[in-house]
Amino acid sequence: MGQDRVYTACVIIIGNEVLSGRTRDANLQYLGERLNDLGIRLAEARVIRDDDEVIQRTVNECRAAYDYVITTGGIGPTHDDITSASIAKAFGVELRQDAEAVALLKRHYTDDEFNEARQKMTYVPKGARLVKNPISSAPGFQIDNVFVLAGVPMIMRAMFEELQDSLAGGRPMVSRTVAAHVTEGALAAGLGAAQDKYADVEMGSYPFYRKGRIGVSVVLRGADGGRVEEAAADIADLVRGLGAEPVDEADI
Repeated sequence: MGQDRVYTACVIIIGNEVLSGRTRDANLQYLGERLNDLGIRLAEARVIRDDDEVIQRTVNECRAAYDYVITTGGIGPTHDDITSASIAKAFGVELRQDAEAVALLKRHYTDDEFNEARQKMTYVPKGARLVKNPISSAPGFQIDNVFVLAGVPMIMRAMFEELQDSLAGGRPMVSRTVAAHVTEGALAAGLGAAQDKYADVEMGSYPFYRKGRIGVSVVLRGADGGRVEEAAADIADLVRGLGAEPVDEADI
């Protein structure tokens, strides 16, 4: 497929512990960066609870809307790890024990350790392909365009590196930041005009207050590096027209 196609992804973070604030998600930033490296735009992220109907509905909505869906969390051995079973229902297929997953875990655990709870981690939807877990052996899986990964950051990252070759992508997004000590209100009209001119470049303005001074960082993102650079130059000129100079983010 051509490099000009925009590939999209959605990340679904599953877990009551994330929604309650007891656990801070550490996976989204990593996935956003790595997907961009592969030329895949992370278009949406959702955080949902460990609820069978919610998982089914969210997965079905997202897999219809995006090229790829990546879920994290809910595939461990405890009672609230229901992601695998819920995704099987979302696809209308049986959840069944996978012989390869059993062999992987038997190599990792002794017979006494490979108890009923851990055997739960060998069940995947019928037709799924395993995603290897080089750290603790319990695999994730891929079914159609949905990739189901662990929630533990170290394990999730290792799983992602195992599956990345399965993902087709286009050109990675290019990002530039123009920061200056101006107010967002002063910048707004000119920034809106620039966005109209560069419809293919995403522009976001982010006010800051540091070292006793207010300012704005304008973040520009696009697949065409030349267009991003042109847009950044125009924003820099806009800033100068307001009587300020662009500054390095490290200096603010």
